[in-house]
Amino acid sequence: MVTHNKALPGRKKTALSTFKKELIFHLMTLPSIVFVIIFNYIPMAGIIIAFQKFVPARGLFGDQTFVGLENFAYLFKLPNFVQIIKNTLVISFFKSMLGLLVPITVAIMLNEVKIKLFKGTVQTLIYLPYFISWVVVASMMIDILSPNAGLVNGILNRFGIESIYFLGDEKLFPYVMVLSDTWKNFGYGSIIYLAAITGIDLNLYEAAKIDGASKWQQIWHITLPGMRMIITLMALLGLGNILNGGFEQIFNLLNNQVLRTGEILDTYIYKLAFGISTNYSLSAAAGLFKSVISTPY
Repeated sequence: MVTHNKALPGRKKTALSTFKKELIFHLMTLPSIVFVIIFNYIPMAGIIIAFQKFVPARGLFGDQTFVGLENFAYLFKLPNFVQIIKNTLVISFFKSMLGLLVPITVAIMLNEVKIKLFKGTVQTLIYLPYFISWVVVASMMIDILSPNAGLVNGILNRFGIESIYFLGDEKLFPYVMVLSDTWKNFGYGSIIYLAAITGIDLNLYEAAKIDGASKWQQIWHITLPGMRMIITLMALLGLGNILNGGFEQIFNLLNNQVLRTGEILDTYIYKLAFGISTNYSLSAAAGLFKSVISTPY
């Protein structure tokens, strides 16, 4: 028996009409797609430099000498490369941890505020640092943390404590980077968790109150479980940045006194390409190494 699928033309018509209705939304994504293609996919052609002894004068597609994995072997033998990887992992790890804990805590606290004017004012104040360039923030930090006339050391001196060179002490520098990054970004990050909290059914809180649950018990057994999906998602997305220590921040604050603990992979790649040696092949190899490690996450 031969059967005819009469629903197929209808399905095509439905799909076409749906596409026409959603056409405006597809067009809205077009600039983002073009941006990603131009700045993310097209530059991938430069990966070949990592396997060459690249001479800029010959051009990207010129007669370059292919050296295979020689650049990677040389990169891994550099005496400071292991320390740089360690610095990157340590700084990125603590940034990720505080980047989760602080926004979650702030979001829960803001959710408990009932005065709308106060809540809105606090939200605005903590969001603002996110929109300030790291160049500006770095300049502010250099002035505030200055050992001579900085505000922080001025307060410490009032209590009889000697001035501390926060940006020149290799032991303190990573902590300053982590804390300043958290201060700059936690307000913006809390928006996501506030949105997750607003999606929790209020009847759960009412039932918990009837059962005699305290505010802490409500947060622990209702609020946090209601946020677990977005917390898990943000934690997984953060793993992809495990080798991103924050180039803009550290590049603007790094100095020769803290290179041992402050140099990260991003700043090192930049120096290899645009420093005194201008070794584009080695820089490309380091960048490719970073990308390959980050890809599985």
